[in-house]
Amino acid sequence: MTLRIHFTAEDLARTRMASGVRPLLELSIGVRLLQERTYPARFDAWRQRAAQHMNPRVRPLFSFIPALGATPQFLDLNGPDVPEDLEQLRSTPARQVSAQLETWLSGHGHVPGAARRLRDTPGLIGRLADAVEYAHEQLIAPYWPRITQLHGADRALRLQQMADHGVDRLLRELNPRRLRWAPPVLHMTTASGRDGDIYLGGRGLLLVPTVFGAHYPAFDHPDEGQPWVTFPVRDGFRSTLAPVALTAGALADVPASLRSLLGRTRATVLCVIAEHPGCTTGQLAAHARISPASASEHASVLRNGGLSTLTRRGKHVLHSPSPAGRALLEAAARA
Repeated sequence: MTLRIHFTAEDLARTRMASGVRPLLELSIGVRLLQERTYPARFDAWRQRAAQHMNPRVRPLFSFIPALGATPQFLDLNGPDVPEDLEQLRSTPARQVSAQLETWLSGHGHVPGAARRLRDTPGLIGRLADAVEYAHEQLIAPYWPRITQLHGADRALRLQQMADHGVDRLLRELNPRRLRWAPPVLHMTTASGRDGDIYLGGRGLLLVPTVFGAHYPAFDHPDEGQPWVTFPVRDGFRSTLAPVALTAGALADVPASLRSLLGRTRATVLCVIAEHPGCTTGQLAAHARISPASASEHASVLRNGGLSTLTRRGKHVLHSPSPAGRALLEAAARA
């Protein structure tokens, strides 16, 4: 059985590739991988490391993100910005939490304990957001430089492929085992074996890369916004996923070559920005164990040197590593 996604000429014209991987979508797929052991063996080392962080703060996620099947709508967090996704989750109105939870539970014979508690007290959504944030910090953020490197290499090849051969070839080679393009219909085999027909209605399809979703695609057809489907980065780039050991909690963890190049504190600041992309200056200072003024100064130097970027959200400035900064960290980790 497959899901059949029907395209019109307008849908093909609006089909595009996402500009980057989605951190909390990777987390959601990763939580499924921790429960389902039949997926590619290259994730076994990641599973073993992840098991070291399976404390009570993470476990509630297993109640809401099963090995197979849907998650509650409020946990469909697939934006490019972690702080914004977390704020969206924390600010979900209690009435909306209750309604979406009831819809999700309608297909369950057994109600997990965490879901029952949230149903009884919707205000606990903040604690669930804390669990998501902690899980991201422990299970995804340490690997983020490697994940973005894999995506960058894959994206370059696929964009060249689309330029040379068009969208038709791109769709044919996204995931040949699970996504079969028979114009004008994309046949998708899902892990849960869903069957049905979906019409894009002129909105096109957003193609979202994923490292952890190397087997079955994930898909969403929201009432508003563009429908999306995940595809795995090419097999040619699927080397073992290993963390970049740049934990800034102890300065000794920062590679000596990076300390020599940037200085101890500035090297630590760059590592923190890479570990916590989208962090505010206050968060940066707390993680690096320096004053906010010092954090701002070092971040400014890194930004002027092309190693980090800055975006604004309301009153806050958010720091993220640039491609050059990530490349420098990767090189330092290998040295």
